[in-house]
Amino acid sequence: MSIKNNLTQIKIQLPSHVTLVAVSKTKPVEDLMEAYDSGQRIFGENKIQEMAEKHQQMPKDIQWHMIGNVQRNKVKYMASFVDLVHGVDSLKLLNEINKQAAKHQRVINCLLQLKIAQEDTKFGMTSKEAHEILNSEHYKSLKNIAIVGVMGMASFTENTAQITEEFTLLKSDFDSLKNTEENLKVVSMGMSGDYPLAIENGSTMIRVGSSIFGARNYTN
Repeated sequence: MSIKNNLTQIKIQLPSHVTLVAVSKTKPVEDLMEAYDSGQRIFGENKIQEMAEKHQQMPKDIQWHMIGNVQRNKVKYMASFVDLVHGVDSLKLLNEINKQAAKHQRVINCLLQLKIAQEDTKFGMTSKEAHEILNSEHYKSLKNIAIVGVMGMASFTENTAQITEEFTLLKSDFDSLKNTEENLKVVSMGMSGDYPLAIENGSTMIRVGSSIFGARNYTN
């Protein structure tokens, strides 16, 4: 199957309210351009340098999403162009994104990453911490970031009951946070292996890589 066919197959099944982020990490620009030529405009990367290099080489109507763990000292390399940062897991990181966005006189959209998985390797803040940020005067003083939703990663397991439970938890956290911040719109959950389940449980944005681009080769 070609990248174009893979994209078409996924998009046919997607409800209109669900946004598809093509996760292009480790993939060459040629592969991304094949997806671009098929109409895809939103790409997700998990390394800031790799995303910045691809941004320089590719058309400027692309929305770049940073979906990985963000190191604060690297925010400056993406602040001029990144459209949405999925993995905001602390107030310190929000402060840094705000500071760097201000230098470019722009507002960067952010998602609060909540920890819903039981695995220790998955990171994110608690629902309580997210509420504290959204209710704080400090957050209201940050003029160059906009928190537009939440993101979460389910456990890596075959147990669909557990995954459903984790997705349901993220959606209910989102609903409760929306009472504090009515501008929240995005529930980013679901990847190649579990996105149909994520959509059933309230996802509005899915992050799909291998189902579009094929298996990854991490040895390069």
